Amino acid sequence: MSRHSAASDRASTLSFWLLVAFLVILWVAGGASRADVLGQAVVRFFAWSILVVAIFTLPRVDWRVVKEPAIILGAAALLVALQLVPLPPSIWTELPGRAIFMEAAVLTGAEQPWRPLSISPSGTSNALASLIVPAVVLLLVANLTREQHWRIAILVLGLVVAGAVLGVLQFSGANYDNPLINTVSGAVAGNFANRNHFALFLAIGVVLAMAWAFRDETLPWKIAVAFGMVVLFILMVLATGSRSGVIVGLAGIVLTFLAFRRRAAQQFKAIPRKIAVPIVFVAIAVLIGAIWLSVGLDRAVSVDRATMLDGQADLRSQIWPIVLEMSQRYFPAGTGFGTFDPVFRIAEPDGLLSPQYINLAHNDWLQLFLEGGLVAGILIAAVLVWYLLKSLRAWSAADANRGARVLAKVGTILIALILAASVTDYPSRTPMVMAILMLASAWLVAPGSKKADTVPTQPSSS
Repeated sequence: MSRHSAASDRASTLSFWLLVAFLVILWVAGGASRADVLGQAVVRFFAWSILVVAIFTLPRVDWRVVKEPAIILGAAALLVALQLVPLPPSIWTELPGRAIFMEAAVLTGAEQPWRPLSISPSGTSNALASLIVPAVVLLLVANLTREQHWRIAILVLGLVVAGAVLGVLQFSGANYDNPLINTVSGAVAGNFANRNHFALFLAIGVVLAMAWAFRDETLPWKIAVAFGMVVLFILMVLATGSRSGVIVGLAGIVLTFLAFRRRAAQQFKAIPRKIAVPIVFVAIAVLIGAIWLSVGLDRAVSVDRATMLDGQADLRSQIWPIVLEMSQRYFPAGTGFGTFDPVFRIAEPDGLLSPQYINLAHNDWLQLFLEGGLVAGILIAAVLVWYLLKSLRAWSAADANRGARVLAKVGTILIALILAASVTDYPSRTPMVMAILMLASAWLVAPGSKKADTVPTQPSSS
């Protein structure tokens, strides 16, 4: 029993610090989705290095804690890997949408070769390689105690604050160029290459700040600090120019308020009414005043962009019908994950041709269906059913284990925000958001795990 306790303690401690290091690396280099940026090589190098260290040093991995997210991730990896398996010409030529490639071989006089389902194997290989990031996060999360989970949540909150500070510097005109990601000059995107992804990151910070404030016994200074962070995050969302970020940020505030409204009400009931009421009014006035000043001083770029239809929004409305038509053309096999760029060039109308190429659909729901076909659609449907069932359990569970319940609600909200942001963009294709999605999935299943708030002192039944 003592040996098992010592092994558990070593595993949880080492996993915690490896995860801390990995999240910091992701903050620095994991804010881009393009395959050709230097940050991808840096992130994957450290991911594989941490994986090797974990294999040789961790005395155990408690996969039971994250069994369900691990199954989902494994199924996704298997689907991508199967798209790289070479198929005989008799099968490949019967796949929908492959006629243009078959005709190319005929015109050159070459025999039809064995080819994988993926139209662009290099793109699919990159998609498969990117899954090392969530795999490493899931491996390390499996060994954490409940308190260590909370420390990781606070670390992520700290990273969001650091990103917001970086965004403030960008907003003030500071010349910042991260060589590890494809930064856009003059954009307020923090540690991300895309302002929509940065706005989602800030919305995640709103949820974590409020959860931290109302986790246990609420102290006045924690509420004040959390409120200050929320105001900072909201103002930075307005400064990014991301309209979807405003919607996601507001959704995060509403969902988090619903999650912790009883706890907040209990705390305010404990305060004399003549003090509590002015506090609420002052807090609301400060928030509204900060937003009003941001808009009045022409600093709320998101609000300005929401009142007009710019070229990017109009471009999305032109792309999506084409992607939907392409999905039907390649159904049910799909084109292969990571193949959107070359496949879209085949169907791209002349009216959309410009010096800038369209690298992604800016709607991950449509793009996953295009690239993964029927099997991806079935997998997504199954994951959504799992997510809904787990969310219902998290929000209806008793207060027997408050720490687990709060963490599960946080996981539910974070996943919902990422899914919502994916309607108009592709945030989960960035390593940083991949990691947060895995953390949220682990937190969502935490109430069902047998892992206690402290390291177990008895050996497991397995």
